Amino acid sequence: MSYLPQSESEVRIASVRRILEEKNLDLALVYYDEFNIGNGWYVTGWCPQFESGAVLIPREGEALILGGPESEPFAKLDSAIKETRNFPVFMVPDEEYPNAEIINFSILFEELNRRLGAVRRVGLVGAERMPMGCYRQIEEGFSDVTLVDITNEYVSLRFIKSEWEREQIRTAFRLADHAYQAMKEVVAPGISEIQVAAAGEYAVRSRGANGFGFSTIIGSGARANAVVPTASSKLLQDGELVMVGISPKVAGYAGVVGDTLAVNGVYTESQQVCINHLKNAFRLAKEQLIPGKTGREIDAPTRAYFTEHGFSPYLVCPFVHTIGLHEAESPFFGPHSDDVLTEGMMVCIDISFFGHPEYNGVRIETSYEIGPDGPIPLSPSMDALLAGEA
Repeated sequence: MSYLPQSESEVRIASVRRILEEKNLDLALVYYDEFNIGNGWYVTGWCPQFESGAVLIPREGEALILGGPESEPFAKLDSAIKETRNFPVFMVPDEEYPNAEIINFSILFEELNRRLGAVRRVGLVGAERMPMGCYRQIEEGFSDVTLVDITNEYVSLRFIKSEWEREQIRTAFRLADHAYQAMKEVVAPGISEIQVAAAGEYAVRSRGANGFGFSTIIGSGARANAVVPTASSKLLQDGELVMVGISPKVAGYAGVVGDTLAVNGVYTESQQVCINHLKNAFRLAKEQLIPGKTGREIDAPTRAYFTEHGFSPYLVCPFVHTIGLHEAESPFFGPHSDDVLTEGMMVCIDISFFGHPEYNGVRIETSYEIGPDGPIPLSPSMDALLAGEA
């Protein structure tokens, strides 16, 4: 089975083909791997393990999965695109597969010329993420072909979510709510960070999550300064803050929750001041989630608040980004962004700072669907907690 309905895949492939028509390209090669999963998943609902690969989408005819032989049976079972070809550059280095049919890009190029006619212009998606060896083999194997980067055009197809995509993300946020409650319940002095992560991960896996947008973030005390610390064996200490974050996926689409909790269940007076500042900044960011605003307009009020209260030296990340196949993906609405907030986007508010001499690292995060009049909470409970009165 594929996580992606065939009808969704076909609509997306048709959108890619419109890009090919507009740019007079014969086909697109969409690179992906386990660290750059989104572009491949967008049309396949699938990503290999251990190996990397590409999706080949011709202007006309059948799309192909280009990969390695270890994930080939997996693709035929679970990808929305079933036809495959195997290449050494996508395989586990030095591994041998004696029963697999393995070709090179010169052989593929000959096949494509027979099937499609003369292939002269090829669009590349994710070329900047490809290993150099992969790019060179494509360049050498596709003789006398002009390679054109269409990454921006392709990625922009993912900005506005379909109704099916929005429903997967809504479901992922319902799972994130369960994870948050499960983690919050086990946070206590003497509990390890790994135990906190396990509680959240079990809560979502047991309810159907197919994966995670990032490795669960648990950072207590000074470990929170790591920005994205994965859970360790460190024991939580009385009086500390602990930063928690988890991103369950449903059909490949991410939800998320982030908060900073008092290990003993009660913030000190100073810690409460910190949390109040985070929430004040969060509310300012939420007020800017109006369709038609640019990234720099959205960012400015919260950034000014950070400057006013002395938190700017500890600021690492901007405050607003979209969510989908990655927990954080384009567009990012930072201080120099001219991207425009648009109805149909799914947007995270992520308020954080790190390296503070007293508070260490702190983060609060939840998300909204952008409706015609503004933000609609994807987690009403986290919206009430983070955007409610301080």
